Amino acid sequence: MTDEKTAQTWDLEVRPYRTPIFAYGAALIILLAHIAVGVLLKVGSTGVLFQTSDQVAIALLGAIIAGAVLMFARPRLRVGPSGVAVRNLLSFKVIPWPEVLGVSFPAGARWARLDLPDDEYIPVMAIQAIDKGRAVQAMDKVRDLVGRYRAELG
Repeated sequence: MTDEKTAQTWDLEVRPYRTPIFAYGAALIILLAHIAVGVLLKVGSTGVLFQTSDQVAIALLGAIIAGAVLMFARPRLRVGPSGVAVRNLLSFKVIPWPEVLGVSFPAGARWARLDLPDDEYIPVMAIQAIDKGRAVQAMDKVRDLVGRYRAELG
């Protein structure tokens, strides 16, 4: 019930398109490579005595690194009546409308940013330059919603 309420309170949800594909692929390759190395660790004699715990440790290390790479599939931007919710790699913030000045995509930047008072901003990794046309469409939709909700304030 709570999930349905939460899903209905947001007018727009934006996620990156290409970056998660690369992140999932890279994580899979890293994990499989570490598992393969772990399995093949005791195949030949190299002068070093590897044990089963070493094999498991290498596979677990691969799982940890793959999990870290998967963090790049995490970014999301939500826009709704309560404000703008930005989730990046490690952070999540909900910014209420009185604090939002706008959204911009500076020339040469890799992702958009949410402009706040006093020349502060929050990076919006959900809208990335690598997504090209999708990023332009997302920026248009976000700007429309920011304009609509900011107009309701004033």
